[in-house]
Amino acid sequence: MATRTEDENGVTTGAEAAEKKADGPGRETTAEVAENTPHAADDTDGEPTAQAGRAPAAGPSGVGQGAGAVVSVVLGLASLNGGWLGTVAAARQTLIGQLETSSRAGVAQQIQAVYGDAWQATALWAGVFALAALVTGFVVLARPAFGAPGRPQAPWIKSVAWAGVTVGVIGLLLAVLKYTGILFGLPSAS
Repeated sequence: MATRTEDENGVTTGAEAAEKKADGPGRETTAEVAENTPHAADDTDGEPTAQAGRAPAAGPSGVGQGAGAVVSVVLGLASLNGGWLGTVAAARQTLIGQLETSSRAGVAQQIQAVYGDAWQATALWAGVFALAALVTGFVVLARPAFGAPGRPQAPWIKSVAWAGVTVGVIGLLLAVLKYTGILFGLPSAS
């Protein structure tokens, strides 16, 4: 059986003290005092760890990585259709081919100068966009390893970046096939 002792102020100590109710008004039991007292484990430097109305510590939000992933997809899509720069480069190359080709040139030479060079210019710009999509996508995917390794990257950012890399690979493959003439090569002049 636990012993109970009272000091000169009437405070009871011992194992049963936590269960003892207050003798008079304004006195709390030891259990009630323990519930209302902050524990040493709850605070490390004298301040409670969770305060009402205090916002959690703000870290990197990933907005830049998300934007980079979206840019990667957009660049990949631009590589698939050639983009505005590819169209302008093709029109310019067509004009140059028309100006530099004499009327005495052979049909094969005229086709290459007017249409072939323009087709290759479009393919070249598509390849530039595809490479930009690949590089941007890989930078977004590799960023957590060099930035904040302990902070995980949001799954949607990874998904969109992988989509940008995939579209960039497809665009680069198509650009190489168009540039070399394997895909939609020029018709023969014979």
